[in-house]
Amino acid sequence: MIKNFKIGLLSKVIAAIVIGLLFSLFTPIPIVRLFVTFNDIFGNFLGFLIPLIIFGLVTPGISELGKGAGKVLVITTLIAYTSTVLSGYFSYITTNQALPYLIDKSQTLLSDSLNGNIIKSFFTIEMAPLMSVTSALVFSFVVGIALSSINSNSLKSGLTEFRDLITLVINKAIIPILPFYIFGIFLKIGAEGQASIVLGLFFKVIIVIFIMHVLLLLFQYSVAALVSGKNPFKALLTMMPAYMTALGTQSSAATIPVTLNQTKKNGVDPDLADFVIPLCATIHLAGSMLKIVSCAVAVMYLFDMPFDNMIMAGFIFMLAITMVAAPGVPGGAIMASVGVLQGILGFDQNMIALMIALYITMDSFGTACNVTGDGAIAIIVNKINKR
Repeated sequence: MIKNFKIGLLSKVIAAIVIGLLFSLFTPIPIVRLFVTFNDIFGNFLGFLIPLIIFGLVTPGISELGKGAGKVLVITTLIAYTSTVLSGYFSYITTNQALPYLIDKSQTLLSDSLNGNIIKSFFTIEMAPLMSVTSALVFSFVVGIALSSINSNSLKSGLTEFRDLITLVINKAIIPILPFYIFGIFLKIGAEGQASIVLGLFFKVIIVIFIMHVLLLLFQYSVAALVSGKNPFKALLTMMPAYMTALGTQSSAATIPVTLNQTKKNGVDPDLADFVIPLCATIHLAGSMLKIVSCAVAVMYLFDMPFDNMIMAGFIFMLAITMVAAPGVPGGAIMASVGVLQGILGFDQNMIALMIALYITMDSFGTACNVTGDGAIAIIVNKINKR
């Protein structure tokens, strides 16, 4: 039993944050610079992989939407995408309005130029990506949409295998290193005297995100109740086993059997549930969207970066499409969104690292919100399909 025990990614990330901040109290600056150097190199490696991750995940994700095309597919996709976009706007408006009351604007990571206390790496290794993030996104959409309308099994099979390869790289070469990467980030933050600012942000944003998740689920099931005539609280309570399972697995895909079972208990036609729930596990990420947008706004606020409604609108609509690619692994949504964060919002390595740390800290709650919302969509589609 002891040999089979594994520490989850969330526990590793939390440990990396705590240990990094503790070590920053006594670690000599040259040692800190070693970790900063490692982070620079890993950050460049991640930047090199981002276009490949986008193409490898987004292209097959979009092309597979053409499988079994029909009324239920179109309805489910439209509702799922609308739900994800609305979640993004709800998160943006709420977080943007709440942060000025939670964080002192005079205390940002750019105030006083960090008091001249920036710790730099010894050296870096440039790894130029094969294409820009924008080019990768456009190329993925073009190829994915084209493949969804033609019969090219060999090309689809090749792209599916490439997606498996990219997922393997994420699981074996990125996810295992993330705790060390985050350790280095927080070691640097602590050594530069910014720990209290960042920890204060984390604590406050996590509370805001959790409250928004509860409100989002209540809204989704209220809409489902209006369409179907069901009791929203009873339907939501029925989905709680799926919610609790997702908290443990941190994966929408791994929770599908439980989500399916509870959805059928809510009176959804079994055959329809068998189609809608697996599809929504891939394309409906309202909870993840809520977290990513909220974290992005918080990080931009922390770094005193300007943004407006038009920029955030483009970010939300593009992110909703890109997250179709989010693989069913812990942290998959944030990895799929890195390209959009860089390409549209202009995030650098440090900002991406903070985003990943903040996102993963709440990863299980976002996944639980995703799968529970899938049940609401299934109720709506079931009612529409009967008309």
